[in-house]
Amino acid sequence: MTKLLWVDASGSEKWEKRKDRVTAALEAGADAVLVNPGEERLVKDLGKIAVVGEDIKAKFIEIRGKEDEKEAAREARAGFVVVSTTDWTVIPLENLIAATHKKNGKIIARTSSLEEAKTALETLEIGVDGILFSGSKREIKGVKEIIERLSFPRITLTTAQILSATPVGMGDRVCVDTCSLFKKGEGLLVGSSSSALFLVHSETIESPYVAARPFRVNAGPVHAYTLLPDGKTTYLSELEGGDEVLAVDYRGNARILVVGRLKIEKRPLILVEAEAGGKRIKTLLQNAETIRLTGTDGSAISVSKLKRGDKVLVYLEEGGRHFGMAVSESIEEK
Repeated sequence: MTKLLWVDASGSEKWEKRKDRVTAALEAGADAVLVNPGEERLVKDLGKIAVVGEDIKAKFIEIRGKEDEKEAAREARAGFVVVSTTDWTVIPLENLIAATHKKNGKIIARTSSLEEAKTALETLEIGVDGILFSGSKREIKGVKEIIERLSFPRITLTTAQILSATPVGMGDRVCVDTCSLFKKGEGLLVGSSSSALFLVHSETIESPYVAARPFRVNAGPVHAYTLLPDGKTTYLSELEGGDEVLAVDYRGNARILVVGRLKIEKRPLILVEAEAGGKRIKTLLQNAETIRLTGTDGSAISVSKLKRGDKVLVYLEEGGRHFGMAVSESIEEK
């Protein structure tokens, strides 16, 4: 689950000095800001972002002893609790995380530096549910980057060995254009079976014939699955502008990207079959030299040059899916 970033723009300074923190929060993609009572409308004039107190109700508790810790744990079972300490220590956070883990409420830690934020987000390998950041304006993006890196466990990718790549005729294929730029060695997990998804490389590679489109993954036909940030899958054809997809690189690092649009067009297809984990897996892709799978070293391997024995990266999952959600029952997809 994605952790939250709230930015503290409250205080005794005049609004003209503090509003830059709201702008920095908006530019960093923060989830909410905290301002002084009566300043909510001023925030909305700068951009659309939630305001703590008006849009999000939260309890603020300073941890000075065991009784405060117990109160915070009680309150956090039902809602948002912002905790701070007079002399920042890890032990109260460990106790709160242990007491509220898997409950409905959220623990938000008030921190004033990147180091404090990172510690709070990593405590007990689970971390708090979010940060209320009161550190410097230039560090706000840094906290957001830490949150993005820690919000998703590394995806475990497996090496698959290509068995065949066979042209199969025409179909409706989907290009997923995102609002961000992919990196080399990064793409989307796509496949004909939800239990076996191929890492389809983004169009970040220059070609003598076609310019790079580093915001795009030519992902596959309309029936194919892709993995989403919440762990569910969806059909490529069901994605829309504004949806979120999970970008994954060859090391298994994952991040959220926003879909800008889909391009669905009739194109010739190729059936790619491989072996991984002792089973035969397959997917369909557009049959063109600019469509690539991802090698174990992050290299982009064109489907037009795939040959038996080539090694590519895939994501394997036990069980099946029901409306995109993982289930333990046995489901066979051919």
